[in-house]
Amino acid sequence: MKKRILLACGCLAAVLLTGCGESSAGENGELNVYNWGEYIDEEVIDIFEEETGISVNYKTFDTNEDMYPIIANGAADWDVVCPSDYMIQKMVDNDLLLEINYDNVPNLSYIDPAYMETAKAFDPENKYAVPYTWGTVGILYNETMVEEEITSWDALWDEKYADSIVMMNNPRDVFAPALISNGYSLNSTDDGELQEAAALLTEQKPLVLKYTTDEVRDMMIGEKAAIGVIYSGEATICQEENENLRYVVPEEGSNVWLDCWAIPVTCKNKENAEKWIDFLCRPDIALKNFEYIWYSTPNTGALELIEDENVLNNEALFPGNDVLSRCETFSYLGEEAEEKYNSLWKQVLSE
Repeated sequence: MKKRILLACGCLAAVLLTGCGESSAGENGELNVYNWGEYIDEEVIDIFEEETGISVNYKTFDTNEDMYPIIANGAADWDVVCPSDYMIQKMVDNDLLLEINYDNVPNLSYIDPAYMETAKAFDPENKYAVPYTWGTVGILYNETMVEEEITSWDALWDEKYADSIVMMNNPRDVFAPALISNGYSLNSTDDGELQEAAALLTEQKPLVLKYTTDEVRDMMIGEKAAIGVIYSGEATICQEENENLRYVVPEEGSNVWLDCWAIPVTCKNKENAEKWIDFLCRPDIALKNFEYIWYSTPNTGALELIEDENVLNNEALFPGNDVLSRCETFSYLGEEAEEKYNSLWKQVLSE
């Protein structure tokens, strides 16, 4: 999932983001971590280094698609990485991940078994991935700028909101609402269904203010747009900054996603990578991260430490089964299908 990419990320970058091998090793070696932008509390990295004596080299990526070729090409010796569900499936299929030795990850016991079961959709034997965060994709809208409560993806095609709609700017995320609106799976590979979705996106194009992933949050907080497609964690942050914003998972259904820690074949420090994963599964650390990034945690120990009932009852962070039952996880569809999505999205943008 696309995460919080703001100027604050640059502050972390200035302190922590170095390429693999560019910083001196700690007394117990080093660890090269490749993660989404602003997807960890930087104090957690400091605590890990202090407790373990391991020096962390930390760098970020913007999308799964940016991360994948770096690992596939062996461009750097990353020891641990945080891909999303469908990308983990692709990496497993292409022999790019190492099996995790769970003897070195005793804190795995704090990960809700339900999420380990969900992970079997892309890691069938739970060999390669440990859940880190999860969430949904939905619509964030400004109550003062729309005329009614939004419950459906149809709002994205409502001419009343011309030049006030913000859409995501990557093929899978942007095609999902169109496919779902037509009654199809967001994992469709059918040529006819994809063509219909592309036609719907082309029809919508005159209404769209901007296609972006990085700027949705700022545009919604600043009331530059009335409606935006957004990740649930981002929506929560927006609502903290602007009380007029409401988040909804449309009634037709949406995407529910799971990001996990995994160890790529480029790893040179496997035991340290497993120490990192175990550390992040520790309830107090999982809670600290949750309170910083505001993406839902699968960690039962961390949930028990949350004292604010308003947080636990926040439906954007912790939707009920009535919402989750109508959501679907992205699957890796293969190279041919990926090319279809990419080609059709380029076609939509060029028309």
